[in-house]
Amino acid sequence: MEEDKVILKSSHVYLNAAIVERIFETIHYAYVTYVPEQKKMLITPVSSQWFVKMHEPTQFLLKSRNLKGDRTLAIREILIDNDLDTTDRDLEYEIVEKTNLIKISI
Repeated sequence: MEEDKVILKSSHVYLNAAIVERIFETIHYAYVTYVPEQKKMLITPVSSQWFVKMHEPTQFLLKSRNLKGDRTLAIREILIDNDLDTTDRDLEYEIVEKTNLIKISI
């Protein structure tokens, strides 16, 4: 099985199928917000009502990349708005199972 990975490539966050299944199941939209104090981007399914109350997230489409189920989020606007490094790279991340949250260091 392919290792769980989160990658930044061409201003898109690539989530592999294992992460997508675990966090999003059949949901095709995500809420995304950037928390400057933590230097973290938070991603959660749109079904997470608590997230909207705590943050002012932007809704993004999880685009299908291949038949395996890998998906991407086009986050260029977040990168530009927050003056973040747009270099293609592997990203460190943490998954909070209880709340279906992906915290990405960026």
